Amino acid sequence: MATRAESAIALMRDQGVRMTPQRIAIVNEIMRAPGYVVPLAVIQRVQAKVPGVSASTIYRTLERLERLGVLAHVHLEQGLGYHHTGETHHAHLVCTGCGKEQEIPLGQLQQLEREVEHAHGFRPDFSHHPISGRCQDCRGTSPPPGRDLLDAHAHRSG
Repeated sequence: MATRAESAIALMRDQGVRMTPQRIAIVNEIMRAPGYVVPLAVIQRVQAKVPGVSASTIYRTLERLERLGVLAHVHLEQGLGYHHTGETHHAHLVCTGCGKEQEIPLGQLQQLEREVEHAHGFRPDFSHHPISGRCQDCRGTSPPPGRDLLDAHAHRSG
């Protein structure tokens, strides 16, 4: 069975893309990345392994993989990122303090979608935006800038 990287490389070849050793290294790095694919992190990792690869080549490869349906873009705190489309529908919790990512299990995500839809008649789409907030560790070490919604609500009703 082909790996995700091998499948992506074959798909690009089928589209007439010349797969140079540099482009293969880029695709391997992108497809191996767990969680969100952050372009700047991919650039750093690829350039550490294959010096001389330009950032523009990496960005063009990311865009090509999105056009081919291998990746989908997502809006992150630090800018545009991507996620692998072959993964089951899911969302990530991303800490604005330390950057730690945590995947929400599909069942919990579906429950959250149903609750929002029931309460507001609105079906949320978590595929293009992570759910940002502060992880337990960051909440315990430093106060967030301003109050969070739960604290503000408790203060008003208490």
